[in-house]
Amino acid sequence: MKQVDCIIVGLGIAGIATSEEWLKHGKSILVFDAAEGTSTEVSGGVINPVVLKRFTPVWLASEFMRKATATYNSISAKVGSPVIAPTSIHRIFNNIEEQNDWTVASDKNELSDFLASEIQPAPNTSIHAPYGIGEVKGALRLYPSHLLRVYRDWLERKGLLRRERFDYDALSLHEKGIRYRDVEAKRIVFSEGFAALKNPYFPDGLLVPNKGEYVIVEAPQLQLEFVLKGAMFVIPMGNDRYKVGATFSRDETSLTPTADAAERMEMALAKMVKTPFKIVDQIAGVRPTTKDRRPLLGSATLSDRIHFLNGLGTRGLLMAPLLAEWLFHFSEFGNPLPPEVDIKRFRQPSQDRI
Repeated sequence: MKQVDCIIVGLGIAGIATSEEWLKHGKSILVFDAAEGTSTEVSGGVINPVVLKRFTPVWLASEFMRKATATYNSISAKVGSPVIAPTSIHRIFNNIEEQNDWTVASDKNELSDFLASEIQPAPNTSIHAPYGIGEVKGALRLYPSHLLRVYRDWLERKGLLRRERFDYDALSLHEKGIRYRDVEAKRIVFSEGFAALKNPYFPDGLLVPNKGEYVIVEAPQLQLEFVLKGAMFVIPMGNDRYKVGATFSRDETSLTPTADAAERMEMALAKMVKTPFKIVDQIAGVRPTTKDRRPLLGSATLSDRIHFLNGLGTRGLLMAPLLAEWLFHFSEFGNPLPPEVDIKRFRQPSQDRI
C-alpha cells in the first residue's frame, strides 16, 4: 500500500498551486489527472491586480500578487523553463469620464503601485483610442498551456502523477485518513474545476459554470508587445498572432466554440484596432465560478480529511497560490480560513460531518 500525506485530484491551476504548497512544506503527494482539458489551459494567462471595468483593486491584490509571483518563479526554476513574464496592460478609455475616474483611482494608496497616473496616447497607430490609454503596471503574463505541460512532465518524472480519471467509488474514509485503491493518505484535495459537478463528495449548488471563448487572430500590422484591453483583451502570442476574448456564458458546460461568440469578439476587436486581422482559430473552456464570486476553500460536510479548492473563476491564476497556502495551514494546523472563501459559508445548519 502506497502512503502519502495528500492525494490531489485535478491539475489545473488549483491543483498545481496545491501541489506546490504541499511539496514546499516537505509533504508527500500523489496527483490524479486525466488531462481532459481545463479552463486553465485555454485561459488568457493575464494576471491582473485591477478590476478594469471600475478601476478598483482586486480583493487583497498586493498579497495575491506577491504570492503568485513567488510561486510561478519557483516553478520556472524547478522545471527549468520560464512559465511567466512581466507585462503591462493598456486600457483603452471610452470617454472623458473614464479618464477622470482613472486619474482619481491612480491617486489612491491601494492602486498607486498598479496604475500609471498619466493619460497616454495610443502607443501604436494601429490602436483606436481617441480618448487615450491608461497603463496597468506590474501585471504578469502566464503561459498556461506551457505551464500545464511542463508541470505534468515534472510530476511524472518524480513519480507523483497518475494520468487517469479519478474513480469516486474507489474512495473510502477511515479513522486515520483516506484510502483509494492502493493508496492511503492523510488528506485529499479535490481541485477539479467545473468537473466537480460530477463529484459526489462536492456539495450541490455551489458551482456556477461559466463558459468562456477566445479567438486567435492573425494581424501582422498590429505589432503589440503588451496586453491591450478594451471590450476584450488582446494578448500577444508571437508570430503576429493574438488571443482575443473572452466571452461569458453562465450555466454553460459545452466546450464547443460557437459562431455567436466569434462574431461578438470579431466586432469588439474591430472597434479597438485600425488594422486588418483574420480569425485563425477559436477555443472554449468552462470557468468554475460561484454565486458570490469568491472561491470555495476548506472542508464541507463529510469529513475534515476531504478538502476542496475550487470556484476560482476569472482570477484563478492570480489567486490560486495564496488560496493553496491558506488551505495548507487550515489542513495541517487548523488555522481558520478567511470567511470570504470558506466553503462553509454556504453550509446548511442541518448538515453534519462525520
